[in-house]
Amino acid sequence: MLPFARVELPLEFIEVARVTDLPTGRVKNVKIGDETIALYHTAKGFFASESRCPHRGGPLAEGDVIGDEIVCPWHLWGFNLENGLCPGNADICITMHEVKVDGDRVLVRLAPVREATPNLS
Repeated sequence: MLPFARVELPLEFIEVARVTDLPTGRVKNVKIGDETIALYHTAKGFFASESRCPHRGGPLAEGDVIGDEIVCPWHLWGFNLENGLCPGNADICITMHEVKVDGDRVLVRLAPVREATPNLS
């Protein structure tokens, strides 16, 4: 591993849940190795992201899924679940992970870890 690499990511999809484990409109934390991610189920399907809000580290899995957005429970920052962007500021985003559904299995492939966004207030 290179000295600057932060996390060794699995290249394959990992099963994280069954379709019936997460009702539409809900979110929950799931573990992939040492990484905790947030798994969402919307009317458009399943999505996965980093588990913490980039603003102040709020727990996204404790937030509300409203349509295609997750709203952080701490300071009400919202993020689009299709692309991770904050609608109020396109410079701010959450890392989204690739998701696919195979039968009743929900599988996730982790994205690379992004650099922290400095100086968010």
